[in-house]
Amino acid sequence: MPLVRTAELVRPGTGIAAFNVITLEHAEAVAAAAEATGLPVICQISQNAVRFHGGRLGPIAAGTAAVAAGSSARVALHLDHVTDEDLLRQAADHGFGSVMYDGSEHAYAENVARTAAAAAWAHERGLWLEAELGEVGGKDGAHAPGVRTDPGEAAAFVAATGVDALAVAVGSAHAMTSRTAVLDHDLIARLRDAAGVPLVLHGSSGVGDEELRRAVRHGMTKINIGTALNIAFTGAVREHLDERPDPRRYLAPARDAMRDAAARLLEVVALRSSEDSPSESIGHSSC
Repeated sequence: MPLVRTAELVRPGTGIAAFNVITLEHAEAVAAAAEATGLPVICQISQNAVRFHGGRLGPIAAGTAAVAAGSSARVALHLDHVTDEDLLRQAADHGFGSVMYDGSEHAYAENVARTAAAAAWAHERGLWLEAELGEVGGKDGAHAPGVRTDPGEAAAFVAATGVDALAVAVGSAHAMTSRTAVLDHDLIARLRDAAGVPLVLHGSSGVGDEELRRAVRHGMTKINIGTALNIAFTGAVREHLDERPDPRRYLAPARDAMRDAAARLLEVVALRSSEDSPSESIGHSSC
């Protein structure tokens, strides 16, 4: 099936998983998981992944797009955590339906100016733009642990930049290997009401299933997942390394392990808030 535009898959009131693609096996696993569950999915390639591939976006983007085209699932392609504006401007030429432009390392006023320019550029080319205001834990500098996004500032940022989605800091952290993060669901509900655009949860690999379900019920829409697949990949490779010195012997089970992990997480976050509302009242929400 041809690539689907991200804007067609991201809908308020529902959750959709977005999985980081590093190798072709990642893309194959994610597409297979989407086929097995009958759910749409977003494959996202980060600036760090592009750097891993020698700074060349084309090959990994083309491979991922080819996997999507050969799949019966609805798959969108997203360029993630872009700080390099030259890389941003390659998105339109490689099949991407969306970009996450990350100006959060800059002071607020400069972040607004840069993000507004990125959004205008993206919209001229039919691309959907995600941005970040509040910092997400697990990285140095701007991504300091413990930071939370302010709802009033989020509303002002969206209005000033015209972005289509907002990544917010509500208690998750990048690169967690244990699923122990506790999210601020009251804050999620207030951010949803204030921002008026779909909210994005980064660092979702460190969030347990029920926390993810609650997050979707209270306003999160796009759920970014990377480390969970890498844990599955590495564990399967470790089990098979001693069998034979043929990479197919361990890449195949690694791909299968990522497929199973992705399928489970797709089903966890594919929740319509109107169908499964929380038992308690959260913030200004009546999910």
